[in-house]
Amino acid sequence: MYMRVQREDVVRIPPERLGEDIDAVARELTRTTLEGRIGPDKTLTLIASNIERLGEGRIVHGDGAVYQKVRYDAVVFTPTLQEVIEGSVVEVLKFGAFIRFGPLDGLLHISQVMDDRVDVDEDGGRLIGKDSKRDLRTGDRVRTRIVAVSLNERAPRESKIGLTMRQPSLGKVDWLEEDRARSEGKGRRKRG
Repeated sequence: MYMRVQREDVVRIPPERLGEDIDAVARELTRTTLEGRIGPDKTLTLIASNIERLGEGRIVHGDGAVYQKVRYDAVVFTPTLQEVIEGSVVEVLKFGAFIRFGPLDGLLHISQVMDDRVDVDEDGGRLIGKDSKRDLRTGDRVRTRIVAVSLNERAPRESKIGLTMRQPSLGKVDWLEEDRARSEGKGRRKRG
């Protein structure tokens, strides 16, 4: 889920940057040190804007740098358990598929693709339903639900997010459209 929030934080301004415009340096360092990081509130900061210094900075004895408090607006992303998301298949492997949604990837384990036994076509990069013959391949748009979240604060791209498509209204977007057309056709035949 994306949110816009206002935050306060502290950035370290190294001694060699103290001769420059302090406001410009504080803005630059806020962006470079905080964007792309997961904070203590388990949100990934995507964009920091409207950055302003709050008061005078503090100098720490023995360091020489200025620790400057800043306030900024941030666009953040947080994957939430049970949230339904749409994304694209970016990689198909023998144990499942990786789905990119927003700035992160989640794993759709082979057991969570569909209510059918799934065969793996490693050469073709596809997961194929044994009975339904439906396939999932790189580039396909899917609707999934988040079932597990373990965020890696040091390396956000290595976070572990588990996904499922095994419930009604989830799956490859093409499958959902086929199912909708089929159910509308059945409804017309019963009425007519």
